[in-house]
Amino acid sequence: MPVMVEVNNVSMMFNFYKEKIDSLKEYFVRLMKGNLHYEEFWALRDISFKMEKGESMGIIGRNGSGKSTLLKLIAGVMKPSAGNVAVYGSVAPIIELGTGFDPELTARENIYLNGAVLGYSRVGINNKYDEIVAFSELEDFMEIPLKNFSTGMYGRLGFAIATINKPDILIVDEVLSVGDFKFQIKCEEKIQELLRDGTTLLFVSHNAGQVMNLCKRAVWIEHGHMMAAGGSEDVCRQYAAS
Repeated sequence: MPVMVEVNNVSMMFNFYKEKIDSLKEYFVRLMKGNLHYEEFWALRDISFKMEKGESMGIIGRNGSGKSTLLKLIAGVMKPSAGNVAVYGSVAPIIELGTGFDPELTARENIYLNGAVLGYSRVGINNKYDEIVAFSELEDFMEIPLKNFSTGMYGRLGFAIATINKPDILIVDEVLSVGDFKFQIKCEEKIQELLRDGTTLLFVSHNAGQVMNLCKRAVWIEHGHMMAAGGSEDVCRQYAAS
């Protein structure tokens, strides 16, 4: 099977500034004087793995372990400090609620906006609009600005748009943790359908049951380091025992 995702010795470092800087002017003054003091924080250290077409991998770990940072690197939102990430094919990322949306616009307008961000044409969205609305179950809220939506409604709309076409790679970060249980089951069924059609899945969740249900493989990350990789049941057991 062809390789769809390659993560090669990836590390990600952020600078945390020690002093509070209140303005851009103050930042540049301190920069010119060499008076910027910061601490290095390594969110990820030497992470490596590959995924083939149609594979499903869960990423587990505590809050702050680097899971979401890894997904953003694979989605192309950020570039790694070291190492490299190679992705082959179209990517549909569902990483943070609200990403690719404008809260001042209505849900209907945001379907077109978010669809454009994902690379869909206006004609393509027109053809899929009714299907998106029906899957999200938000028929009565299409003319309401998104700023009035709950996190669950954001999740419904984002998932419906991202999965309306079959992406080569689907990246999902905790989106199934919002909303009601019935809709979570609906999303899991949609993911299983995409997997059967050959989509490659990267899935982050604190729910070990969801990871084992949706993913054949898993990676456990702790404090930016890969602690274990292998079959999802085995990795989830190791994580739980820790």
